[in-house]
Amino acid sequence: MKHKITEIQIIPIKPVNGLVGFASFVFDETLYLGSVGIFTRPTGGYRLVYPTKKLGLQEINIFYPISKQFGQEVESLISEKFDEVMKNDRHNSFNAYAR
Repeated sequence: MKHKITEIQIIPIKPVNGLVGFASFVFDETLYLGSVGIFTRPTGGYRLVYPTKKLGLQEINIFYPISKQFGQEVESLISEKFDEVMKNDRHNSFNAYAR
C-alpha cells in the first residue's frame, strides 16, 4: 500500500544547534502532522525530529514513523521541499545556513 504525503509546509528559522526549520504535512488525506524539526546532518542533508512532550523527567513521543522505509520517504520529501523553499526564497537571509 502506497501512502500519500501532501501539503508539505516548511517554516525556515534562524539556525540554532543544527535546527534550520519546521515542517508539517498531510498523511493520506486524513491526518495533519506538524512541528517536525528539520536538522542539518554533519555529513550533509537533513534529518527529521518528531515532536515529544515532557512529562516529569520522561519524554513521550507524540508521533513518529514506525517503519524505516516510511521514515526515509518522509525525510526525502521534506528535504526536497526544504531545499526548494530555501532556493526560491531570494529574500531569505538564512540561505547561507541551509547547507
